[in-house]
Amino acid sequence: KIPHSPEYIDWLKEKLKDGSTIGFDSKVVSIGLTRKFENFLEDKNILINTSKDLVGEIWQNRPALPDSKIFDFDIKFSGVSREKKIDNVKQRMKEEGVDYHLLTALDDIAWTFNIRANDVKYSPLAVSFALIGFDNTSLFIDKKKIPDKLKKILSDAGISLMSYKEISKALMKLGKGTRIYLSPGSTNTWLYRSIPSFCKIIEGISIPAKLKAIKNPVEIEHVKNTMVKDGVALTRFFFWLERTIGKQKITEISASKKLNDFRNQQDLYQGPSFATIAGYREHGAIVHYEPTPNTDIELNPEGIFLLDSGGQYLDGTTDTTRSISLGNPTLEEKRDFTLVLKGTIALSLIGFPLGTRGFQIEVLARKALWENGLNYGHGTGHGVGFFLNVHEGPQTIGTGASGNLETILEPGMILSDEPGIYREGKYGIRTENLLLIEKSRETEFGQFLKFKTLTLCYIDTKLVEKSLLLPEEKKWLNNYHIKVYDLISPYLTGEEKIWLKEKTREI
Repeated sequence: KIPHSPEYIDWLKEKLKDGSTIGFDSKVVSIGLTRKFENFLEDKNILINTSKDLVGEIWQNRPALPDSKIFDFDIKFSGVSREKKIDNVKQRMKEEGVDYHLLTALDDIAWTFNIRANDVKYSPLAVSFALIGFDNTSLFIDKKKIPDKLKKILSDAGISLMSYKEISKALMKLGKGTRIYLSPGSTNTWLYRSIPSFCKIIEGISIPAKLKAIKNPVEIEHVKNTMVKDGVALTRFFFWLERTIGKQKITEISASKKLNDFRNQQDLYQGPSFATIAGYREHGAIVHYEPTPNTDIELNPEGIFLLDSGGQYLDGTTDTTRSISLGNPTLEEKRDFTLVLKGTIALSLIGFPLGTRGFQIEVLARKALWENGLNYGHGTGHGVGFFLNVHEGPQTIGTGASGNLETILEPGMILSDEPGIYREGKYGIRTENLLLIEKSRETEFGQFLKFKTLTLCYIDTKLVEKSLLLPEEKKWLNNYHIKVYDLISPYLTGEEKIWLKEKTREI
């Protein structure tokens, strides 16, 4: 927990009287969170009632469940067939000694069955459940959303299509002594309690979550290509912004829309991977700021603009943050920017032995800040899906907010590297790249790993205080900029190339 960020559960414990009752809908709260409530509030004799959907009872004109069409995610993108993925899940089930695996996280299901949809904003997912057994595999979904051709493809793969609402009945029918594996963090309380008491429940990180965290060679090659496309879009946006600001009105919202326009020109682009964080000046200090018509402000040729954005492409998911100066930066801004950049570079350069966990190396991203009495109140790195959720576990660097602290970093995982500094009322600075874990070398001390930087977007050297960078940090930045120019410039106009050449010149 971060001292200045109190959690709602602490607030409840402080405000509620002994013997009070908390109510929530068991269909929308995980069993893991329900237990947290029960354990944390037990000493005040606070009861938990999960039997009613109080909001639903008064919600007029409540929207129906999303009904976007499901589509087949081609193996040329996924790299592995759904049959092979299901077999791999069953093999892990055998190792765990379980009979069934209940899948409740939508990205786990989309990955396992090689399907995508648009039921969830920013993530290409379908509302569904799945139950995998050794003799049968069932997908619980609104069958009207599946085209006939895809229904046959799924049926031929040995997948039974069941009504979305039949999942609880299927669980209730499990036989005595059945061992079922599930993830308590994504399984709602209602479903958990639908499992007969004579069944044995085994809990852990879902098997598909572990498998999809490690990208296969086909996915990795696609992601590298996607980073070029996304880098082109970002470069064109920043070129446009620098040439246009002060000449016409640009706001946080209009800038976000313009960036989406540039991404939309790229092949296989499907939409943003999350709500763009476009924070100008003091708004940049709000870590997850999203401009609204009420908060939207105009950008001027001064101050710092923090832009955290990403795209969903059929061939990958991106997430990049850049902080740029729209005018003449102050000494404080340059110092803060450079200390953050040192953290980004330090994590990029580290080599580490197989078996390392993310929290063991996170200090590298914070070291330069800590040495100067500075810090940031969020994790340093989260996993990223492949045309799935932009925040994907269980891999993580720093905190368990978006992953599992015990997860070992392995080759094929993709994580973000995003230290930052936020000065309330002034500005926010964050530099975020995506990193791929690769094998490095093997010594008598075992296998060592390294990070490969995937993101391709220039870093604003106008904000760099060169005296604070070590020779190896300058070398990293110069080499990175050579790579950015070489891979991005072939897709730019002559004027854009000249501009990028200047932005990536050696320091």
